[in-house]
Amino acid sequence: MPIPSGPEPWFGLSSETLRFLEVHTTRAIAIPGRGWRDFGDSVMLFSGTEKDPFFNRMAAVRWPEDPAQFDARLHLTLELFNVLDRKPYFWLSPGLSTPSDVVARFAANGFVDQGGGFDMLLTTDPAEAADSPLPRLAVLERWNNPSDADRPALAEALALVISEAFHIPEVRRTNLVREISLTLEQPRFHACVLRVDGEPVATGERYTFDGASYISSIGTRPAWRGRGFGRLVTLALARDSVASGSDLVYLGVYADNAGAIRLYDRLGFRLLGPRSSDMLLDRPG
Repeated sequence: MPIPSGPEPWFGLSSETLRFLEVHTTRAIAIPGRGWRDFGDSVMLFSGTEKDPFFNRMAAVRWPEDPAQFDARLHLTLELFNVLDRKPYFWLSPGLSTPSDVVARFAANGFVDQGGGFDMLLTTDPAEAADSPLPRLAVLERWNNPSDADRPALAEALALVISEAFHIPEVRRTNLVREISLTLEQPRFHACVLRVDGEPVATGERYTFDGASYISSIGTRPAWRGRGFGRLVTLALARDSVASGSDLVYLGVYADNAGAIRLYDRLGFRLLGPRSSDMLLDRPG
């Protein structure tokens, strides 16, 4: 694997490659009932079954600098969100998204920054990282395209860990299991499950296609935190991504998750650009 090299924060990646990564993230989580469309100057993710802004958003924004042209483009997009009955939500990447003052322009139009996060790019061969031995009675499972017989139990295990790790309300558990089951049917999707004495306690995922791997949903149930399980799962996913032939391996992390950022940094991931601004229109509905 050719490790990306070059000065931070873009590590020598071209503007075309950086846009590819923005679109890759959107494409990764598209499943039946959740589609994506590339408009050329932006890309949209849309869910026909959920109104959660996370699954109904626009990214890779490259809109005109000219104020009148920008306002016209924004107006058309707001109409689209309205027709789809979804709350307008944008993932903006300072230094990549245009116009150059795009965050300020969205703020002036009633959008509020939800906190954003960082993309982190693997810039060091994960084979160089020290191994983390599995604790007693622990097993790390790797899953890709599981059988119809295995899928229901696996979806339940992943949903259990994800819901506890990311504080997803219990009322969403049934829908979460359904989403995961659909995702497990995608050949590009790979899941890691760490079990201790048969109990699922930590998970992580990767979406590998078109020469890139997007690592996602690394989480440990609260009762098992502090034992290095997050490091173990992340390192396994990074190594598997490289072994698959991915030229680009990256993940996303919320800006306020300082502990995770330190962990990923120790494993060879570096901040790719500044913090994103996740802009949600501040209005009822």
